[in-house]
Amino acid sequence: MSNEVLNDLLKEYEQKRLKAEYDLEKRKEKLYALLPRLSEIDDELNNTAIKTAKNILNNSSNTQDNDYIQNLKNKISSLKIEKDNILKQNNLSPNYLKPFYECKICNDTGYVTDLNYNTTMCSCLKQRLLDISFNKSNMYNLKKENFANFDERLYSDEPDLSKYKLNISPRKNILNIKNKCLEFITHFDDPNYKNLLFTGSTGLR
Repeated sequence: MSNEVLNDLLKEYEQKRLKAEYDLEKRKEKLYALLPRLSEIDDELNNTAIKTAKNILNNSSNTQDNDYIQNLKNKISSLKIEKDNILKQNNLSPNYLKPFYECKICNDTGYVTDLNYNTTMCSCLKQRLLDISFNKSNMYNLKKENFANFDERLYSDEPDLSKYKLNISPRKNILNIKNKCLEFITHFDDPNYKNLLFTGSTGLR
């Protein structure tokens, strides 16, 4: 997959993320006008969080300062509870004042960071890249064309040695091929397992 395709997808992700954040601001604007107390709570939360962070960064071991920080944390907790109660009373989800990202794992960034600060590609972005690869390979209908929908009844149960040069029926032959393919998939990550090679004239399936 080329870097150009990945960069295009990341631009698309950025647009989705910006749209989700823009939509949030519009929701806030309407809800704050209807319920002004929510706006006050959010302002108080922001100010209290800043005060808490500043005091923690000072690394003070003073008991009085520690009590002050704990009081700030208690205030944040109390404000959040009040906010959730207001939303609940108005039949709104606690997440209503958060961005509605399409992917809840990466928040539409395409990447996730673990607890050790290691960044990896999100499964949603991997799937998008995979879908593009499949489309370029004309493998775009996997939901329909897969082993789960395989129908061996389409193949004759009568051997035809003169036509197929085999002593077994086409149905038994295709079932053998299917089983080999499934076996290959099962051992796909095994480096000691042999690959599959499909041959035939152009256009054959």
